[in-house]
Amino acid sequence: MASAWLLDLTRSLRRAGGTITGIDRVERAYLDAFLNSDADVYALLRTAFGYVLLDRSGMAAFRERLCGQKEWPEPDRLSRIPRGRNQSLKSAETLVRAKAIARCLPGRLGRMMAAHLPRGIAYFNVGHSNLTERVLVQVAQSGGTIHVFVHDMIPLEHPEFQKLGTVRPFRERMQRVSRLADRVIHNSTDTRDRAERFMREWGRVPPSIVAPLGVTVAAPDTSALPVGVLPNRPYFVTIGTIEPRKNHAFLLDLWEDLGPDPPPLLICGSRGWSNADVFRRLDALGPDGPIRELRGLPDPAIAALVQRSAGALFPSLAEGFGLPPAEALMLGSRVLCNDLAVLRGILEGKATFATVSDKEFWIKTINDWGNNPPRAVQTTVFVGPTWEDHFKTVLRLT
Repeated sequence: MASAWLLDLTRSLRRAGGTITGIDRVERAYLDAFLNSDADVYALLRTAFGYVLLDRSGMAAFRERLCGQKEWPEPDRLSRIPRGRNQSLKSAETLVRAKAIARCLPGRLGRMMAAHLPRGIAYFNVGHSNLTERVLVQVAQSGGTIHVFVHDMIPLEHPEFQKLGTVRPFRERMQRVSRLADRVIHNSTDTRDRAERFMREWGRVPPSIVAPLGVTVAAPDTSALPVGVLPNRPYFVTIGTIEPRKNHAFLLDLWEDLGPDPPPLLICGSRGWSNADVFRRLDALGPDGPIRELRGLPDPAIAALVQRSAGALFPSLAEGFGLPPAEALMLGSRVLCNDLAVLRGILEGKATFATVSDKEFWIKTINDWGNNPPRAVQTTVFVGPTWEDHFKTVLRLT
């Protein structure tokens, strides 16, 4: 058994104040699990000037700000030195330095760990940030074990969907995991199989476990919706960052083919990357047209839209797990999604599956569902895996 647990929260630090994505939610779930455990817990964060170490008290203070329960502090002088960083990151780094039990320059990481952590820790990296040679080697030299969550291998399988310059760093991180990790945590059997194919080519496949993500949904709240957003006729929703992999272009094409009076389509998500044509098409939409782009809605508002929709649509070309369609099913929505093996495994046959090459089936289903809307609030037909089950798998033998 490990002497203590060390959670890397660098991703949460760097994304403080931003829109929460699926991986952000996973890292936050690990933070909650660590804080709710009886273990001796710590967090490691990489700042602009080196590493910061938090104990349980500092982790709790960081979580309160992440969840909006307390305000971030004003940036201190050190946080204002590096240029090109947003106010939220400056404030977050100010907070973690103030709460740190230790800080060090990059080259002194090993000394800091030896001085302030018990030997034989279990280091968890869930967000892939700070997944560096220095960190992994120092953990190993301290007698610790390395546990890395691999969410997907999409950057290597579909480099065409990625931001410019991100594929090579991702490959290098995964090769470090292959070479140095004591255990890899996968969110699905499909992800494990895909990851291990690459790792076999690289020379080492670390021990691994499959632990599906916990699927939780916010309580739907129509009062959280802006005035006039909720359509007065059957409508459809899609949830997710507007980036090429999510295939919003397919939905825009469908709506052009649905005829002169298609049902409303609500696109809920922030704009991502490498999607100029889709952004151009969205910018050209009129305010009174059937398609509306909704950014920055809180989770209860999105849950209300999903629950009352005629259906939730997910034509993604690749997924590591598929939280949005699982959450939509838990809210009682009908779900139509691309026929991906990982989604069939996670959604247990509760969704309607069709390849995006079968445009006629998508159009027929949308027309059928639009003409036969469900009750205002539907009955849940899907119960997803829980975080409790996830952590029973991940932490019980750590």
